[in-house]
Amino acid sequence: MNIFTLKFKNINVKQGIALTLFTCCLLFNFHDSIGQEKRSYQVFQFPANKIPVIDGNAVDWNLVPESYSIGMDQLWDDSKKHTANAANLDVKVKVGWVKGMNRLYFLYEAYDDYWDFSLSDLHNDIFEVVVDGDQSGGPFIDRFHPNKELSMMDAYFSFHGVHAQNYHIFTPAQGKEWALAWGSPSWIKDLPYANAAVNYNFKPGDSGKLTLEFWITPFDYASAKGPSFSVESELTENKNIGLAWAVIDYDDVKAKGHNGFWNLSKEHTMYGNASYLLPFKLMPLEDQFKKSMEAKWSFKVIDMNKRLVAFTDESIGKGLKWKWDFGDETTSTEQNPIHTYAKPDHYIVTLYIEGPAGKSKLTKVWDVAVK
Repeated sequence: MNIFTLKFKNINVKQGIALTLFTCCLLFNFHDSIGQEKRSYQVFQFPANKIPVIDGNAVDWNLVPESYSIGMDQLWDDSKKHTANAANLDVKVKVGWVKGMNRLYFLYEAYDDYWDFSLSDLHNDIFEVVVDGDQSGGPFIDRFHPNKELSMMDAYFSFHGVHAQNYHIFTPAQGKEWALAWGSPSWIKDLPYANAAVNYNFKPGDSGKLTLEFWITPFDYASAKGPSFSVESELTENKNIGLAWAVIDYDDVKAKGHNGFWNLSKEHTMYGNASYLLPFKLMPLEDQFKKSMEAKWSFKVIDMNKRLVAFTDESIGKGLKWKWDFGDETTSTEQNPIHTYAKPDHYIVTLYIEGPAGKSKLTKVWDVAVK
């Protein structure tokens, strides 16, 4: 029995997954081992009451500042067949997120002088998105597996698309699913983990504009066995994620290969190595969407035997004063109090705040329960 077998005997599945990925990163020295230029981008935070509807209509994205838009000037053609020419191909991408939801929202707007999508295979204009939710880095497709003694299919089911994910999104998809989730966890492209809608008015071979809206769920560990064996990436404010995309442009239905591979990353193999992705920061709300004052709080039971509860103020506002009503006829004016309940029960707890901008309160009914 080796050291890894011993370590795994008394840990749960999620701990095992985390340890496996951590061990792999140490063993193969994936993270930060490959040089990458220092560009970085931002992910717009949608207010909770303005989440975009996935209907192929870009109107919900009008509130996103143009500074979040990433266009052709940030891409280059790895195939070296073309120079940037809006008359041939012109794309613009915006990325968003919603606090409290582990989803990345995308708006993809593209003009192409020749839309190629009549075939049922991979010969299709494609928007290829690669995401690494925890920036673990390293290769994640079967052919790049570091253990060359492993069979291709063993590498595929244990490795391909597991710690980072690649979506071949067909633009548009005609008679086939909206995307190929390239790897063993193909379920990640379906609800409730992804959704997409497209709007266009052209036939194969025509020119025209396409609008694509979609969202995906990044996974720190996406298992071929399904969601129950997987771990979503937790998206939090100011966190950086690894992200990049490419536009694969076909202009001849009879040609064997594509006519261009327009890439946000400077490394062609970004499609299979997450170390080549770029940092995207999950931004806070823009000032125009922030309230001047709002009471917010959370809690954690830190010792159930002693009925000891820690309360955390998360309110918005400046120059605040606090008053907590713990629901047991006791109060506190601390910002982040720790309170001991004398009796087991479920309690109605209220935080009152007051400041130059006014007053606010937030009550949680029976959330705080001790036994």
